Amino acid sequence: MGLAPLLVEEVKNTLSPLLIGFAAFCALVQGMVLVQAEGLRSLWRDLRGQLLLLVVGMVVVFFVVRQYQPDAARWLLFNYLVVALCGLVLILQPLPEQRSE
Repeated sequence: MGLAPLLVEEVKNTLSPLLIGFAAFCALVQGMVLVQAEGLRSLWRDLRGQLLLLVVGMVVVFFVVRQYQPDAARWLLFNYLVVALCGLVLILQPLPEQRSE
């Protein structure tokens, strides 16, 4: 009876770092494409570049906190949610050809 919550917790502890690592990989690939398409300065000036840098920074903080303070569940959840919110904002951005300037 008490094993189901333990199983859910174990699955969460296993899959959460994998999902965050995958988000970091995707952010790095998108950053490389952005740099190739619009130049290195677009990482600082463009909202997409800023969001990608924020995702990479939060992923680094996630793994550092997870390594040195594994009991900081709220901070890990905060990092997870910031990465998810940045991903949502990135999805909602218009394509570069569709920008109305």
